[in-house]
Amino acid sequence: MTYTIKVRNDGFKSEIFDPVRKIWVIKTPEEEVRQKFILYLLNVKKIPLSHISVEHGVLINGTMKRYDIVVFDENLKPYLVVECKAPEIKLTQKVLDQAGRYNSALRAPFICITNGLDVKFFSVVDGK
Repeated sequence: MTYTIKVRNDGFKSEIFDPVRKIWVIKTPEEEVRQKFILYLLNVKKIPLSHISVEHGVLINGTMKRYDIVVFDENLKPYLVVECKAPEIKLTQKVLDQAGRYNSALRAPFICITNGLDVKFFSVVDGK
């Protein structure tokens, strides 16, 4: 599926508009994947803008990390953790492990990893 993302160029750099954060950010391959996935969530899955968080900090083992996207459910509890990579990055166990580390603090029932070419969803099985 193709989505139109807002891009601007000031002659020195290209930027892409993030509708969640309502800011222009440097256009990188990973950022394009992130923004297209956000548009998918908004336009296809009809997730309210207020239920999507982008690039927020999460404390993991005493270190502050930044996740790509978290989708919250109707009770505003984490529902889906999304890790975005540039298209040339393969979706390996290492990528899934990274998303899993973020989810160790967030405790969402679902994880997604994507490079814009492939998308993989995982259900989290709690050890309880």
